[in-house]
Amino acid sequence: MLCATSRLLAAGTATAPPAQPRGRGPGARCRRRELHFPGHPELPPGDFLLGRLARPSVPAGRRVALRRGRMPPAVGGGPAGSEPRPRRGRAGVEGARAVGPDVGAEPAARSPKRPARGSRCTEAAGRWTLLTLVTLLSFATRFHRLDEPRHICWDETHFGKMGSYYINRTFFFDVHPPLGKMLIGLAGYLSGYDGTFLFQKPGDKYEHHNYMGMRGFCAFLGSLLVPFAYLTVLELSKSFPAALLTAALLTFDTGCLTLSQYILLDPILMFFIMAAMLSMVKYNSCANRPFSAPWWFWLSLTGINLAGALGVKFVGLFIILQVGWNTISDLWHLFGDLSLSVVTVGKHLTARILCLIALPLTLYTATYAIHFMVLNKSGPGDGFFSSAFQARLSGNNLHNASIPEHLAYGSVITVKNLRMAIGYLHSHRHLYPEGIGARQQQVTTYLHKDYNNLWIIKKHNTNADPLDPSIPVEFVRHGDIVRLEHKETSRNLHSHYHEAPLTRKHYQVTGYGINGTGDSNDFWRIEVINRKFGNRIKVLRSRIRLIHLVTGCVLGSSGKVLPKWGWEQLEVTCTPYLKETLNSIWNVEDHINPKLPNISLDVLQPTFPEILLESHMVMIRGNNGLKPKDNEFTSKPWHWPINYQGLRFSGINDTDFRVYLLGNPVIWWLNLLSIALYLLLGSIIAVAVQRGTHLPAEVEGLSQVLLQGGGQLLLGWMLHYFPFFLMGRILYFHHYFPAMLFSSMLTGILWDTLLRLCAWSLASSFLARGVYMVGILSLLLGTAYSFYLFHPLAYGMVGPLAQDPGSPMAGLRWLESWDF
Repeated sequence: MLCATSRLLAAGTATAPPAQPRGRGPGARCRRRELHFPGHPELPPGDFLLGRLARPSVPAGRRVALRRGRMPPAVGGGPAGSEPRPRRGRAGVEGARAVGPDVGAEPAARSPKRPARGSRCTEAAGRWTLLTLVTLLSFATRFHRLDEPRHICWDETHFGKMGSYYINRTFFFDVHPPLGKMLIGLAGYLSGYDGTFLFQKPGDKYEHHNYMGMRGFCAFLGSLLVPFAYLTVLELSKSFPAALLTAALLTFDTGCLTLSQYILLDPILMFFIMAAMLSMVKYNSCANRPFSAPWWFWLSLTGINLAGALGVKFVGLFIILQVGWNTISDLWHLFGDLSLSVVTVGKHLTARILCLIALPLTLYTATYAIHFMVLNKSGPGDGFFSSAFQARLSGNNLHNASIPEHLAYGSVITVKNLRMAIGYLHSHRHLYPEGIGARQQQVTTYLHKDYNNLWIIKKHNTNADPLDPSIPVEFVRHGDIVRLEHKETSRNLHSHYHEAPLTRKHYQVTGYGINGTGDSNDFWRIEVINRKFGNRIKVLRSRIRLIHLVTGCVLGSSGKVLPKWGWEQLEVTCTPYLKETLNSIWNVEDHINPKLPNISLDVLQPTFPEILLESHMVMIRGNNGLKPKDNEFTSKPWHWPINYQGLRFSGINDTDFRVYLLGNPVIWWLNLLSIALYLLLGSIIAVAVQRGTHLPAEVEGLSQVLLQGGGQLLLGWMLHYFPFFLMGRILYFHHYFPAMLFSSMLTGILWDTLLRLCAWSLASSFLARGVYMVGILSLLLGTAYSFYLFHPLAYGMVGPLAQDPGSPMAGLRWLESWDF
């Protein structure tokens, strides 16, 4: 291949060589090679693996044209004579099926005849047979031993539990959008699961609970990835062998298989990503029939799948970027097509705005409307959201509640930070450890409802009980100096000049004193944001700041997670920087004072746009704050393409049923090699084209497939991989799998193209056919055999670990970092 390419570059010129008499001259051999593409002049190389099914598809007129040199063979295995009409300015797959420059000069009498009806039926049957076989094999591998192990594996503890919450209508918080969990819950409900399993920790047995509906749903979507990738590559390359090779790479990859067999978001996310990619290339293929029914169908389906991808995880944004880039490029070429009127270009723009922006946003918003409508009961996620949000949840202490409107001395209150996902001002009996400021009682923020969140607000200069019936009610006002006494421990909220545990130049906040008696470092001035001096403080609605009287610092939370000695709660500090930020603004939520009349909180319930905005702010902050759990295998993005380290799904010793998430190393390293080869070969071809090198028709068509179709897939791989290098959150190996789908499709197109170029460069048509067939079959059989070797990683292993010579996996631990 490299020899052929270099020969083309060396010999090519910007102008075509002078014509030679047919069958004579130095170019005759090259022309013969060009006309008689490997094996058979009327059989396109993409049909080698179809055998006789493809032969009748080439009409007699086309065979005559091929023999006369008027029309080069089709690049791929698509039906002969079905080339789409090229559109000016559109650099798409049409170029892959480009014909020679003198096709238009062919007399009308020699134009290809339409294939016979029987041959078209035979070819269609062959296409559907291959697709059916690919799909059946995918389903067979994904559903094999789906019920094992019969216990929770890895993140099933999260997403299975969230499916249960939907069935029970219990509100929860998660860092991902709701669609994936909603679908899992729906699958469980429809399959008879009652939502009573606790999903406490990995290893817990399912026993009598019906978990197969949720696993089966994820396996179903994971199985569809293979036919989706097959159809995508077939559309981009028009080559059945390229599509079959791609299908084999994904079918026989142990990593994709493992992710598809459990109650996870990954198979759902990858389903929508691949569906969006397939829809996009399908509507691109309808570019010569704009505004037709198929064009509208695939364009609308692309928008629906974009909404699905983003509705499962925020990384669905990457496929939106890819479709967006494709759309902008398409519109730019349409704008440059002077044969189109401005009105027509405007119609194209409007259609894409409706189908690729308005429709996805509507569906995405609708998933949240359903999410909030279904989850209407108070649950473990309440504390992540504002007080007004909690007031809408049935069972929450703020729902349909009546509390005193204005804050008074002696009231028992909770104080909540206004920054999303910070939580309530909290203290407990544990002290700061030695060497962390003063060894006094810890003060933190905590996201959940707890008795240790309760504080009593008192005057700074008296110990009289404000709840004494003989003492009149006195309201707390803007500018008052107060003490906050922790109800459970009777220690005062306190600060001093010791440095905070985690945040430099901030002061430590502690609980200090005995039975409410402390010192002047317990005094705080309460300020109401945007209120005049003397105004009363309204519960839930007033935004307040607490200014330390001695140091002048402001009470706030840095949002940093404390170590284990702080129970992984969030750090509270007193910051000397007085700028108003949400970290240092609080509101009073719970309010108990028997001496005051109550008002209803129904007026505080937020509107749907406010709920939608708040939920996204909480999710984004929660995503950025994710930290690894004990004994968790985190990884770095550079680990992923080289398959450096897997992830343990189940089991740790030789008596456990062990499942280990690891990509098939033969496939993954082939994908990595293919990306490098693609960059090299693509650069050579791009330079050759830019320099005006004259390429034979077959090579030109293959070059278009490689640059256009392969370029789409390389862009998809880059968009789904490189952004992870910029993320500050914790990352895991499974985050790479959407990018792996694109690299596998690129591998299928690349090796098919390489083998075609090698076959083209050979003088003997018999040898060319043999090289191509042997190459494709070797890749297919090699991936299948590698799956045979590594399949226990996905289907489960019992017995000695791989380090033991008696293990069935002995000798397969090719990297020391693999831990199976």
